[in-house]
Amino acid sequence: MNTPAAIAARPGLRIDFEQVPEAGEAAGARRIALKSSGRRHGPITRLVSPSDIGELIKPFVFLDHAEVAPRREPLFGIHPHSGIATLTVVLRGGLAYEDTTGKRGSVPTGGLEWMRAGNGVWHDGGPTPGEPLRAFQLWVALPPSEESAPPESLYIPPDAVQEDGPVRVVLGRYGQARSLIRAPASINYFHVSLEDGQRWRYAPLEEHNVAWLAVDKGELRSPEPIRTAELAVFEESAGAIELEANGDTSFVLGSAIKHPHPLVLGHYSVHTSRAALAQGEAEINRIGERLRADGRL
Repeated sequence: MNTPAAIAARPGLRIDFEQVPEAGEAAGARRIALKSSGRRHGPITRLVSPSDIGELIKPFVFLDHAEVAPRREPLFGIHPHSGIATLTVVLRGGLAYEDTTGKRGSVPTGGLEWMRAGNGVWHDGGPTPGEPLRAFQLWVALPPSEESAPPESLYIPPDAVQEDGPVRVVLGRYGQARSLIRAPASINYFHVSLEDGQRWRYAPLEEHNVAWLAVDKGELRSPEPIRTAELAVFEESAGAIELEANGDTSFVLGSAIKHPHPLVLGHYSVHTSRAALAQGEAEINRIGERLRADGRL
């Protein structure tokens, strides 16, 4: 489902965001540093890119919120990545997938798609027949030890996603629940559902100085309101995040140790160095030649 032209188009991308004042924040709670409504392109809203908010919250470098109706034509067509991992949380409908690791199938509502591009991979995806596909897709920057590793894809059914209270653990762990995905260390990423008026307090690990959330539906108070389709980035601190739902609310939340490496950008890739980028793009080109010989491109 990844948009292949996204990285090349980033320098001209405008993101609408607002700085949030500190007044009124709960004592001891982590404050909101900024909010953004992103930029909409057809059925996809780009909330985070590496050239803007992604630099603030890396290793979380891209975030898209999508609602895509079933269609006869391909959404993007098969396309490559290297140096990052993509992670799709299917909120409604289903996601059809295919990748050059040899896997093909579909992920239903509540399932997860994890694609560690590593040294280079091509993949394709789009909505399955029936109701529209509603999803968050996150891109995670990989450390040097993993950015040039062999690609790995993992497709997790809904009943294998562990839960603790209102939290479904996509990456990392929360309470007694943990993710099945072998992600880089010290990253948490959750899908949380709160009922109207329900309060939830998340205390990240002390070293998790990066934290953000994006609302799928409903509204949160922190105590500043965070509305449907908005992203909120919290200050870099060791404080907890305190939330209250205004209406039944669904959102994703990420926290992590800030990625200490530069974001070196290619057309389809994010790496930590020019040398790693060149290696990834060479592998992408090699796989592309094979796909052309097979009539796929």
